[in-house]
This record gives sequence, structure tokens and C-alpha cells, in this order.
Amino acid sequence: MNAYPTDTESDVKETGRVEAFSDGVIAIAITLLVLEIRVPHLEEGQRLADGLWDIWPAYLAYIISFFTIGIMWINHHRLFHLIKRVDDVFLGLNTLLLMMITFVNFPTSLLADHLDNPDERRTAALVYSGTFVVTAIAFNGLWRYASHHNRLIDRKTDLTQVNAITQQYNYGPLMYLAAFLAAFISVPLSLAINFGLALFFALPGRAKKGGETLNKKGDS
Repeated sequence: MNAYPTDTESDVKETGRVEAFSDGVIAIAITLLVLEIRVPHLEEGQRLADGLWDIWPAYLAYIISFFTIGIMWINHHRLFHLIKRVDDVFLGLNTLLLMMITFVNFPTSLLADHLDNPDERRTAALVYSGTFVVTAIAFNGLWRYASHHNRLIDRKTDLTQVNAITQQYNYGPLMYLAAFLAAFISVPLSLAINFGLALFFALPGRAKKGGETLNKKGDS
């Protein structure tokens, strides 16, 4: 006998609404990042090429933040292949995650404005990496709550798959904390860790069940 109630059509509709709302918020957040790349103001006699080079911090901040938010969206989308129900606590945790994602625009602006300032770039990098520490904790909390004893995810999901995803996400807060601490030693190192984490989380979580990954299972 099935110990859990079956997923109803209304459950599926609710998860669809949450995912659609989240997609919209994340899309706005990632679009706003480009506003930090402004047309350079040229001094008299200054060449445009030089002016474009002078705003390199804005390019770098944009690239790291865009990839990071983009990968968060991909992983958020992957999770909703497994999440089949929502409740008020989940909605609250998801809202907290979205709040942090939309906040990323602020530390991105700080980094763009102060990365080339030796006196202020460390502070900007600390705020930047610190924001991702909290964001990673929020993402982990969302998944941990949904997956605990298969609370909100597909009842048929293999425990090995759940553990594989959890293990991958456990690295997030720790590595972003490493990026935060690295900023005290080297700002370039801190930013390299942030960008490297975006690439790491672009990889699908591995779950040994017939060789399937989360991507393949969700698409089947």
C-alpha cells in the first residue's frame, strides 16, 4: 500500500505557478545586470577604444553575475522536475531565494564601480561573495526542505538520486564562503572562485540509477 497520497492535478498546477513566477523574477533580475554596463563618458581627446577599456570592471562583474544567476535558474528548473507539491513553508523559502537573486544587482554594481580602486575593491568583493553565500544557503534550504523524506518531491524518486543532488549542493555555501574569505587575501582569487562555482554547478547532479542524471530523468 502506498504510504503517501498520490500527486493530484491541483498539486501539479501549483508547482507550475511557482516555477512560472520564479522564472519571471529571475528573468528580470538577470536582465537588470546589463544596466551596469554604461556607455563610457569620453574626456576631451580620449579615444572610444580607451573609454571602452576603462569600464572593464563592469564587463567582468556582469559576466560573473550573469553566469551565476543563469546557473541558479538552470538548477532551479532541474529541481522542479522532481518537486511535485508545494506548501506555505516552501513558498516562503522560494521567496527568500528570489529575494537574494534580485539583490545580486546591488553587489554587482559595487564591484563594477570599485574593482579598479585598490582601496575599495576588497570591500566590494566581500559584499559580492557574501551575497552568494547567503543565496547558496537559501538554495540549499529550499532543496533540503523539499527533499526531506521526499516531502514535496516525486514519491518515486530514488534516494540515491536525492543524496547525489544534496551532496553536490552542499559544496555551494562552503565554496562561496571560501570565495568570501579569499577576498581578504586576493580579490582576483575570490572572483575566480565565484566564476568557477558557476561552472561547477552547471554540471548536472549525478544520480546512479540506470546511469541517468537529473536532466535525463526530468526530460523522460
